[in-house]
Amino acid sequence: MPTPIISTPDLCDAHPELVRVVEPMFINYGGREQFGGEIVTIKCFEDNSLVREFVAQPGTGKVLVVDAGGSMRRACLGDMLAEKATDNGWEGILMYGCIRDVDAISGLELGVQALGSHPMKTEKKGIGERNIAVTFGGVTFKPGEYLYADNNGVIVSPQLLM
Repeated sequence: MPTPIISTPDLCDAHPELVRVVEPMFINYGGREQFGGEIVTIKCFEDNSLVREFVAQPGTGKVLVVDAGGSMRRACLGDMLAEKATDNGWEGILMYGCIRDVDAISGLELGVQALGSHPMKTEKKGIGERNIAVTFGGVTFKPGEYLYADNNGVIVSPQLLM
């Protein structure tokens, strides 16, 4: 069971000089509505090969931030990869794109926020970049920084917040 995080409004109040707030656009799909951790990034477009690779690795204390280009034409995360992320201890996944299998994902002990859902899977071409700064929602997400998410929104900080 993860350590509960403080709500994003409370973190904003306590650390206004540190937090960057992501524009409101994400929907909470995971079974864990509140999550946070160290940022790991992927940049891909309609190809979830790197997502598959990353969720197979240990992810305790980490949040996978996927810049899927905001695509609303394919889902870069489904129930099998979300289950693999859960099994490997990931705290959550922030998907700048779509997911699928939302009913199954809502039953997992994993934080998942995405732009929407789409039933079509991606093609597997092995294309994408890993551990680079990605920008969307008015915020740049850098590997090694920290992300906190709940039903109020998503925030990023250069350091661990308590």
